[in-house]
Amino acid sequence: MRIAMIGTGYVGLVSGTCFSEFGVTVTCVDKDASKIERLNRGEIPIYEPGLDALVASNAAAGRLSFATELAPAVAESDAVFIAVGTPSRRGDGHADLTYVYAAAREIARAMTGYTVVVTKSTVPVGTGREVERIIREERPDADFDVVSNPEFLREGSAIQDFMRPDRVVIGAESERAQEVMRQLYRVLYLIETPIVFTTLESSEMIKYAANTFLATKITFINEIADLCEKVGADVHAVARGIGLDNRIGRKFLHAGPGYGGSCFPKDTLALVTTAKEAGSPLRIVETVVDINAKRKRAMAERIIAACDGDMSGKTIAILGLTFKPNTDDMRDSPSLDIVPALVEAGATVRAFDPEGMDEARKLLPAITYCQDAYDAMTDADAVVILTEWNEFRALNLERAKEALKAPVMIDLRNVYSPADMIAAGFRYTSVGRPTPPAPAA
Repeated sequence: MRIAMIGTGYVGLVSGTCFSEFGVTVTCVDKDASKIERLNRGEIPIYEPGLDALVASNAAAGRLSFATELAPAVAESDAVFIAVGTPSRRGDGHADLTYVYAAAREIARAMTGYTVVVTKSTVPVGTGREVERIIREERPDADFDVVSNPEFLREGSAIQDFMRPDRVVIGAESERAQEVMRQLYRVLYLIETPIVFTTLESSEMIKYAANTFLATKITFINEIADLCEKVGADVHAVARGIGLDNRIGRKFLHAGPGYGGSCFPKDTLALVTTAKEAGSPLRIVETVVDINAKRKRAMAERIIAACDGDMSGKTIAILGLTFKPNTDDMRDSPSLDIVPALVEAGATVRAFDPEGMDEARKLLPAITYCQDAYDAMTDADAVVILTEWNEFRALNLERAKEALKAPVMIDLRNVYSPADMIAAGFRYTSVGRPTPPAPAA
């Protein structure tokens, strides 16, 4: 089979590459000529572990190619995936579908023969019907079906998520379209991956409901962490105790500075907007959005409080800037709220992130970027762990103390044990956990 993947952002590039690994012939299309030139040279524009090797092997095998021209790729494809961006629209929080609809019009003009048009982008309920209407308007004679096939890829483990998913969701209402999708995902049928066939609307809703539920779970444990601090409980023990209940599950019960990234912030906002427009508001999700925004600001205040309430003339080392480890994605990262708040309070910020500093420089220009964690800590008054990259989990604490002016650590990801840090001579602050008293001198 042959497919065209329209858009070479995170979803399009990963999905197209993984389909080619399944044996499908894939052309990834993007209007950004410089990005396509880089991909054709084997340069990967995003950081995703293992993606560079997978792109290289499938390109060498002739199954994966990159192009700027949409029409030739669409004309020879059995299925065309729309994987363009759907950012939050300014002013109302709704998903901006400009690129989706523009792609639909171009696809309509380029189709030859029966074609399955698949929305891979995260889109509000009703988008598939509108894509269908647009194509029919452009090409009344076209032979096609519109399918919804949302992605469930976690940045940092996206290849594994595509190759070994919990499930595949497909909104396809004709047997002809369902058969095309079965053939595309044949490899996953062989390993008995659950394939959920449903309607366009249900498929679109599944994606938003899933992301919103996970965002709610994160927000719940963050609020529980705040309560734990007030009553002397340990959020780690609480999370483990409730997570072992199969009805709840252990994932996404990690207290921290709030959720960020390319999905949860915009998807929760979009679902809230859709619900209001439908006359069925989602009060829980509205609260989640509000709490998460306030939490990021509260984390800056926590850092300031740990530094005796005064940032004037102080230097703060920030370890980690991306919204999570194993990605260079800065979209809606907590660092974008926390770091400017520290600078505004009078701090000088020195930062290090293993992969995200090129992106961070565009968004956080008023800070110093360092060569490694110890460089960032040199002569700093405190160190903040903001993203839990593995290399920050095993810092040489003696070296860290030597680099810092004062042994102060604010661990917003609960990487370290409070008892161990106190024993090592640090003034240690974490999230939702009691800190034992310092040992007697």
